[in-house]
Amino acid sequence: MELKICHLYPDVLNLYGDRGNVLAMKKRLEWRGIGCTVDEIPIGERLPLSKFDLIFIGGGQDFEQGLLLDDLRSGKGEDIRSAVEDGLTFLTVCGGYQLMGRYYETHTGEKLPFLGALDLYTVGGEERLIGNFAFETEYGPVVGFENHSGRTYLGEGVKPLGRVIRGRGNNGKDGTEGARYKNVFGTYSHGPVLPKNPEFCDTILLTALRRRYPSAELEPLADLSEREAHDSVLKSLTGE
Repeated sequence: MELKICHLYPDVLNLYGDRGNVLAMKKRLEWRGIGCTVDEIPIGERLPLSKFDLIFIGGGQDFEQGLLLDDLRSGKGEDIRSAVEDGLTFLTVCGGYQLMGRYYETHTGEKLPFLGALDLYTVGGEERLIGNFAFETEYGPVVGFENHSGRTYLGEGVKPLGRVIRGRGNNGKDGTEGARYKNVFGTYSHGPVLPKNPEFCDTILLTALRRRYPSAELEPLADLSEREAHDSVLKSLTGE
C-alpha cells in the first residue's frame, strides 16, 4: 500500500508547527511498512488533486488568507471543491479550515468570499480565543491549542468534528469544535494536533487509505510517548 499526501500552501499556511501533522502521518505509515509520498503545492503552482489520497491545509493569519484568494480563483478553488465532493480526504487546520467555508466576515464588516466547499462561515471578532483546549469526538478526546479571532458557524449538512470539553472551539457559544463533511476533517486545533492524538491521526489515515484500498487496516502502534503527551494535556485541562 501507498498513500500520496498533498501539502497545500506550505509557504504561507504554516503556523504553530502545523507542518508536524504531515510528518506525523508520514511516520505512522512508515512504521507500519506503508509507503508515503508528500508533494508541496505553493502559491502559483497547480497539480491535479486527483493524483493524491489526502490533502493537508494548515493555518495562517488573516492577511495570508487574503493572499490566497486570487490563487484559488485561478482554478485551485474548483479543484478543491471537486475533490471534496469526490470523497478525497482533507485535514484542514484553523485558517485552512476557515478557507473551506463560504466566506469570512471581518470585524469591520468586510466580507471575503472563500471556497464554499463546506457550508460554514466565519465572522471575525476583536477578542482572540487562545489556549490549550480539548474536545470529545467519536474517536475519543482530542487535545490541542487554539488561537483564533474568527468565530465559525456550521450550516446544514456539516457536522461538528466534536464537542468542547474545555476551551472555546468554533465560536465559544454553541459548544462545537471543527467540522466533518464527507471525508473532510476541519479543526481549530494547532499544536500540531496529530502527534499527541494518535487515534485521531489513524482515523484520518484509514479514511484516506480505504478510499483506494477498501479492506485496508492499520496495525496498532505502542504510542507510549504520544499517549503520555495527550493525557498530560487533558489532565491539566480537566483535573482528571
